[in-house]
Amino acid sequence: MPGNSFGHLFRLTTWGESHGPAIGCVVDGVPPGLALSEADIQPWLDRRRPGQSRFITQRKEPDKVTILSGVFAGKTTGTPVALQIANFDTRAKDYANIAETYRPGHADFTYDRKYGLRDYRGSGRASARETAMRVAASAIARKILGKKVRIRGALIQMGPHKVSRNRWRWSQTEKNPFFCPDARTAKEWEAFLDSVRKRGSSTGAVIEVVASGVMAGLGEPVYDRLDADIAKAMMSIPAVKGVEIGAGFAAAALSGEENADEMRRKSGKTVFLTNNAGGTLGGISSGQDIVVRFVVKPTSSIRIPQQSVSAKGRNVEVATKGRHDFCVGIRAVPIGEAMLALVLADHLLRHKAQCG
Repeated sequence: MPGNSFGHLFRLTTWGESHGPAIGCVVDGVPPGLALSEADIQPWLDRRRPGQSRFITQRKEPDKVTILSGVFAGKTTGTPVALQIANFDTRAKDYANIAETYRPGHADFTYDRKYGLRDYRGSGRASARETAMRVAASAIARKILGKKVRIRGALIQMGPHKVSRNRWRWSQTEKNPFFCPDARTAKEWEAFLDSVRKRGSSTGAVIEVVASGVMAGLGEPVYDRLDADIAKAMMSIPAVKGVEIGAGFAAAALSGEENADEMRRKSGKTVFLTNNAGGTLGGISSGQDIVVRFVVKPTSSIRIPQQSVSAKGRNVEVATKGRHDFCVGIRAVPIGEAMLALVLADHLLRHKAQCG
């Protein structure tokens, strides 16, 4: 299984399974001299940590990170930074009933077909548990990007219920359990998700992530386009089924003059009058906000019985027990922020290497 690494100059490799003893990562390409401690990483992990409300999985993991290498006297040494998080609240017995059956819509079937051996305990390597290490590594990426770059994410749709752009307040994302920028919609989501939870079902969501303060010039015009790498990063998050940047699919309904982000000179600077491009032109950052949205499907781990087949080829019904997110989009917000930070840090280092 070679596909465990992400990035070029700033390169993340993760390891571990949902119900193994620990998860971890190695971050290579970290410049020397960055101030780094566990205290710099932990706040980002705490935003993703499970068990913080009734609306997400009740698995109780402290997600305390340990730096194993690459830091001396409080600063990075330029060598690989290794991070580890121990797993504590593992309950493999909850998954005994799916050891020999496949959850519809889940990777159980394809894993069995590819590898011939499947860790059914919380989906093993396929579990979103692995994403904690992406969030941990993003703390280092943010150090590389510096304080001028600000990355913020928000849940903008849950099931059929969307936020109001007119009521959007970034400050609200830290005041409710959904990372919702619209206080009124957040209240509506509480009732909606409670009903989903009580039925033993799940629901999908749309997340928007915005990076402000990104310099113009990051990215390349062909295969390593900035927007292409962002799309790959978001699609690598478990349960993500689609990505759009800027106006995205809505651009199909626009005319050329509506879609074009017109430009003017103001106070000695070039400014764009709109941002349908989402901060990239020809695969290269324009200096505008980078705006990306992605959709996550309803999780396949639900209590409602569904028709399936067993590993031995028998027709069966399967219902998933255990502890799961009823809307994986909630905790996908800090994961999406993390992936955007990783991509931008990698492209910043690549830009400096080529262009100085």
